[in-house]
Amino acid sequence: MNMAVLEALAQGDHEIRLAATEAEVRAAQELRYRVFYEEMGAQPTPEMLAVRRDFDAYDAVCDHLLVIDRARGRGAAGVVGTYRLMRRSHADQVGGFYTAAEYDISTMMNFSGEVLELGRSCVDAAFRTKNTMQLLWRGIAAYVFHHGIDVMFGCASLHGTDPAKLALPLAYLHHNHLAPPELRPRAVADRYISMDLMAPEDIHPLRGLASVPPLVKGYLRVGGFVGEGAVIDHQFNTTDVCVIVKTDRIADKYFKHYDRTAR
Repeated sequence: MNMAVLEALAQGDHEIRLAATEAEVRAAQELRYRVFYEEMGAQPTPEMLAVRRDFDAYDAVCDHLLVIDRARGRGAAGVVGTYRLMRRSHADQVGGFYTAAEYDISTMMNFSGEVLELGRSCVDAAFRTKNTMQLLWRGIAAYVFHHGIDVMFGCASLHGTDPAKLALPLAYLHHNHLAPPELRPRAVADRYISMDLMAPEDIHPLRGLASVPPLVKGYLRVGGFVGEGAVIDHQFNTTDVCVIVKTDRIADKYFKHYDRTAR
């Protein structure tokens, strides 16, 4: 991707762009480690613990979107937010998408347009502000336009591994935001956890929405859906849902700086 596509994306000391060096990718992996393992209680492999980085085979082939605080540093030293972006061409290099370990995503694979998997989203604790999230969304918007993405998807996490304690957000999502059948992934059979844990009439819409994590709320605000069934990820200490977003439904406020016909 031409870095010029993201040139205008800056707010004060913050800029957003794709990682351009191995050092910047490592900085994103170190940030992921701090957030997922040290803060959120995920269980690192011995190899990850030794280097204090979260990494896997997908990192070598995908694009890494970075929020950089230039007051901290111009490159790797300034990384305070990240998203991992993986297109079909990336997935082909490693045998498939990350999400496929948790969900049957044949709906995505059979989709005729370009698809984008979103993953490994995290922001440094000191920078979890509305502005940082808006900058990440603007970066994703530019990427979507540049590559002609039609549908985005990925696993989003609710903290904890006891579905009973997450009954309200899971049931709210199931009853109010289930993806249409032609786009609906389903949790793989041996990991499938029902999200239909409360009757619709027992869910107050405002309470239900309030119980959903901020990242998932962000997807819902731009017209997102969820797949059928949740998956427990014991390594990451989370219960995951699959989120799907058609880019033609994304709120205009994130895209007002871009021409939709630009590629």
